[in-house]
Amino acid sequence: MKKLVSLTLALALTLGLTACGGGNPGAADSPAAQNSETPAPQTESVDVVVFAAASMEATLTEIAELYKEVAPNVTLTFTFDSSGTLKTQIEEGAVCDLFISAAQKQMNQLDAADTTGTNEGLDFVLSDTRINFVKNKVVLAVPDENPKGIESFQDLATDKLELLCLGNDDVPVGAYSLQILDTLGIDIAGLEEAGKVTYASNVSEVATQVKEGAVDCGIIYATDAFTYELNVVDQATADMCDQVIYPAAVMKCGGSEASQAAAQAFLDYLHTDENAIAVLEGVGFTVL
Repeated sequence: MKKLVSLTLALALTLGLTACGGGNPGAADSPAAQNSETPAPQTESVDVVVFAAASMEATLTEIAELYKEVAPNVTLTFTFDSSGTLKTQIEEGAVCDLFISAAQKQMNQLDAADTTGTNEGLDFVLSDTRINFVKNKVVLAVPDENPKGIESFQDLATDKLELLCLGNDDVPVGAYSLQILDTLGIDIAGLEEAGKVTYASNVSEVATQVKEGAVDCGIIYATDAFTYELNVVDQATADMCDQVIYPAAVMKCGGSEASQAAAQAFLDYLHTDENAIAVLEGVGFTVL
């Protein structure tokens, strides 16, 4: 079992801080070298702003309660939404100490060190803090009692389907959904023309529509199916869509050096503490 990384080591990071305004994020100062001596634990109150994918709301909210015992001086403030929306908010000047995305694309767009060609000339990710945090799965979920008898992704191309809910294409789960439909040769344009598709701004909205029976089915993450107690009838295989990897990183547009250091400590806690890992894996995440 992974062990909790010492908070004092994480708080020893001296992190460069730059404003998050729309001026020139590429000109941000790089962080100073780490102090070789372990300082005394931080006792002053510090606020940490966390932007996280909507699919992490239930788990991070629960873990935040556990973290109060570990770092009572730290106040965690969360914003949960689609990764694309959060990325845009960061780019437009929002204060964010820690960003957890549901896909690599949105993190790459903010990371000057990205080598995939996705970066948009932005430089918001603090060097050497980015990790691959957790892995999720994409599933097809149906309402209670499954009134339309949908049993697989292939059924989305049949008369069984009257209305499917997907995330928008700028939402990671929406992008994964389109990959699945394309792989199976299901014509999304044809479904739209037939009025068989409705879109949501994040994965929580998709899950809610399925839960309320407003749609016949929805493509969501396995963790959301668990949280919303939905029936899962199919799961995407590795050849249907990209792996669902959630990257996480401390951001240069944090509130202060202290909040950035505290954000690093919280990130360390998330993927090393056995209690935090138990919460994450309990709903279906795999901690990397």
